[in-house]
Amino acid sequence: MLSAQNYNVKGKLLDENNQPLVSATVFTQTIADSTMIDYTVSNMNGDFELPFRTREKKARLVITFNGYETYRKVLDLTKQSFDLGSINMQPAAFELEGVSVTAEAAPITVKADTLEFNAGSFKVAPDSNVEALLKQLPGVDVTPDGTITVNGKEVNNILVNGKPFFGKDGKIATQNLPADLIEKIQVTDTKTKEEELSGDDASGEEKTINLTIQEDKNKGLFGKAMLGMGSDDRYESSLLFNTFKGDRKLSVLGSSNNINSIGFSMDEIFDNMGGGRNQSIWTSDDGSFSINGQRFGGSSGITQSHMLGLNYADNWWDETVEPSATYYYTETQTDNDNVTSRVNFLPDGNTVTNSASTTDNSSQGHNLSTDIEIKIDSTFSVYLNPGFKYNTSKNRYSSDQNTASETGEILNESFSNNFTDSESNSFSNELFLYKKFAKKGRGLSFRFESEIGKDESDLLSQSETYFYETGDPDDIRNQNRFDNQDQKSYQFGLGYREPLTDSLRLSLGIDYEISKTVNERNTFDFDGVSGMFDDLNATQSNYYDSRTNELSPEVGLRLRKKKYGFGIEAGANITEFKNYALYLGERTNFNKSYVFPRFRANMNMNFGKSKSMWMSYRFNMNLPSARQILPVANLSNPLNTVIGNADLKPTERHNLYANFNNYDYSTRSGYFIYAGGSYFNNQVVSSTVYDESNRATTTYQNLDDVYWTYFGASFNKSYKQEVGTWRFRVSMDVNLDQSKGLTNAAEYKSVSLQLGPRASVAYEITDLLLIEPSYQYNYYNTNYENYRIDKSSNFTHKAKLETTLRWPLNFVWGNDFGYNYNSNIADGFQKDFYLWNTSLGYNFFGDKLLAKVKVYDLLNQNISSTRSITPTAIVDEQNTVLQRYVMFSLTYKLEMFGGKRKSENHFWRN
Repeated sequence: MLSAQNYNVKGKLLDENNQPLVSATVFTQTIADSTMIDYTVSNMNGDFELPFRTREKKARLVITFNGYETYRKVLDLTKQSFDLGSINMQPAAFELEGVSVTAEAAPITVKADTLEFNAGSFKVAPDSNVEALLKQLPGVDVTPDGTITVNGKEVNNILVNGKPFFGKDGKIATQNLPADLIEKIQVTDTKTKEEELSGDDASGEEKTINLTIQEDKNKGLFGKAMLGMGSDDRYESSLLFNTFKGDRKLSVLGSSNNINSIGFSMDEIFDNMGGGRNQSIWTSDDGSFSINGQRFGGSSGITQSHMLGLNYADNWWDETVEPSATYYYTETQTDNDNVTSRVNFLPDGNTVTNSASTTDNSSQGHNLSTDIEIKIDSTFSVYLNPGFKYNTSKNRYSSDQNTASETGEILNESFSNNFTDSESNSFSNELFLYKKFAKKGRGLSFRFESEIGKDESDLLSQSETYFYETGDPDDIRNQNRFDNQDQKSYQFGLGYREPLTDSLRLSLGIDYEISKTVNERNTFDFDGVSGMFDDLNATQSNYYDSRTNELSPEVGLRLRKKKYGFGIEAGANITEFKNYALYLGERTNFNKSYVFPRFRANMNMNFGKSKSMWMSYRFNMNLPSARQILPVANLSNPLNTVIGNADLKPTERHNLYANFNNYDYSTRSGYFIYAGGSYFNNQVVSSTVYDESNRATTTYQNLDDVYWTYFGASFNKSYKQEVGTWRFRVSMDVNLDQSKGLTNAAEYKSVSLQLGPRASVAYEITDLLLIEPSYQYNYYNTNYENYRIDKSSNFTHKAKLETTLRWPLNFVWGNDFGYNYNSNIADGFQKDFYLWNTSLGYNFFGDKLLAKVKVYDLLNQNISSTRSITPTAIVDEQNTVLQRYVMFSLTYKLEMFGGKRKSENHFWRN
């Protein structure tokens, strides 16, 4: 087989009047199947130069520009470079109506700051979702947990026809919308609302993807419905229904299951199975994520969940008003049994705490979020973002624990039963006004943000705590505790932007924020005479009131060039901090004023169309909380009394981040390097003193020289053969942190190092076979000072093999086989386990129905044993997990566009 060679083609593009054509798309492709090799765009003078790399003997050069005939030329690759001189592009042939042209769509088009992919140019299997389409795009990477990056930059916002689809997270859109619905995928820099309305370049580095629906399919409906029943009373169900009519979009989402699922991934192989294909070495999270601040999935134990979601988007009155709204209702029930062994580090001798607990938690939640943009005229826009949340929960918790010395002597033990009912609600709103002026780039903005929230809880608690070394009386409680928290915050902001040159912009701004938090706790002991909880326990009741008024002026400069840019913002926080507490009839006050400096800077550099670097620095100062700063005793925990410290100083934080990324379209390979960290002075840390019975008294102190840092690098490469595609991915993550604190009046320091190399190889024959082995190794090491332990270390292995076979016709067979090992799990906790999930599906009835049988944890070995090493302890923990079950499911797919059902004939994208 011939090795790939480097080639170069250049030329100058002119129109019919010999004027330069700017930003025309120039790309090379293979002759056999028109696969794109590499691309570029013409510059301000119409010049282009396209270096590319291929092992083909010939390549086709294609040049496209809106309104002009497509230019094609076959390059015989017997030489390394081609100079085509001046090329006069010819106007396209219009039809009689004057609306259609014969020019073909380029696979990739660059329009100002937008990278646009023509979806029809990339091959995917029939019935694939948008996520499968994104994986075919050059420079786009999708991890198994759904995280998307473009040229190393993370995508944090996904839109459908310019509107959010069940929030901006985008996983619902990418994992559920069919690929053949999409016409274009547009990638831009993510902008704030002010940058969007003002026309400014984005100040951040995250990306936004906008999925545009094909015009002939923008009127119709599609959806999926799935129902599954299994062994051990396991079940799952989900529904996604969407209807489009021009700008109007209405979607309904629903799910119900008792298999720890977030409920709407609708993976073709494992549906919503927890621990299935949605977990891999490339993500260390728990499978949960947030939408509009609502968290889904991720809790320990086994969860039964129900969810209903509605999403609406439209344009009213000739697109002068653009509303969108998302509503969620969630209901969960979680049961968990926990066993924990904790080695506590102390300067004069370690202790060991063993505990066992049972949790039964249920919750219900409503979440409504709306966006309304109103275009008063071409120069004046109004944006509104009101939202409402309401949640209730019931928690039943029982535990018993004991703490022993190194020699095995019991220092204390406790037993407790808690029953908590909680209710919370909040209303938030953002109002943003922006006025453009005649001079391009000049603008005035006004922002008002508010949030009002209330949390209430009712706790019934029975506990017995026994102390064996100090002679102190035992602590026996039978109490009813009421906690109430009210929060209010209001922020006003005024900003002005003035262009100094075409590329340099001055900004002036001032913000004023008012915030108030009130916490009230009333604890009542049970009165045996009255038989009621009516005896106020004053020592365990308190009242906190914290208020902050802050004025923040700021000035900024931003420079944006084609190859580089930077931004600097400097200002101050002029703060009035007022706190008081009422405890045992005595009022304690802490009032102080501060003037803090604030500084932000960032810089970006672009080295060609695929290489870029980003750096940022931030300095800010943070105030302690009211509970940390007010010297009032909190006696709610019999084993730990907490008292604030009025001498605390504000914390200074320096934050630095940098990255460099490069993606080579010619070799389908790219790498990403990043590093960053934070350094703290006057960091607020805990200072804990233990008595002979291991009962703690905790306050807070300021310590300097605290930091956490991280470094990472990743490399990925795709290699396409005549049959099948290889994908390689390797990465290394490094974390180095230094923590400090005070234990028994002695300062401790811990330095923790974590190394995490990962690698995977995937071979895929589209619509037939996928084989992907992967491996991750993690090494943890922590060195201690002023403890009797010098260091602690352990390592873990995580290996996984994923396979998918789409053969024979209409069958889909998937397997996920994983192995996990932890070197240093304590005695009594299992160190390793295998997890094998398998699924067999059959499509029938014109692919509208999919019957499936799945087995979770085929070997019945799944466990949840973890070890975490902290600056003050080593913690081994085991929780309830799902184990083997069999699930039978049936999925129905519906697609109707323009009044007609989707054609039954499969086809390839060409």
